[in-house]
Amino acid sequence: MADSVSETENPAIPSPTPERTRPRTNQDWWPNQPNLQVLHHNAPQPTPLSPGFDYKEEFKALDVKALKRDVFEVMTSSQDWWPADYGHYGPLFIRM
Repeated sequence: MADSVSETENPAIPSPTPERTRPRTNQDWWPNQPNLQVLHHNAPQPTPLSPGFDYKEEFKALDVKALKRDVFEVMTSSQDWWPADYGHYGPLFIRM
């Protein structure tokens, strides 16, 4: 049997020459992107809180029951401009 040069085993159809490809990147789809590297600089101060800030004491001062009521009210108050699923925004928050 003669050796065939075609991967299709049909001498009438030549094999395609494989081209070198690479995965597409955002630069391929949007070549005119602005350089956003300037936004990656770290802040000079790692935390905006003062050195004497006591997180534990501030948390004790928080009215957790009022916070829970407020969050529940926000999640169950359906808005005309974005109706809640079955009267509750919880499923939307999960999908987000």
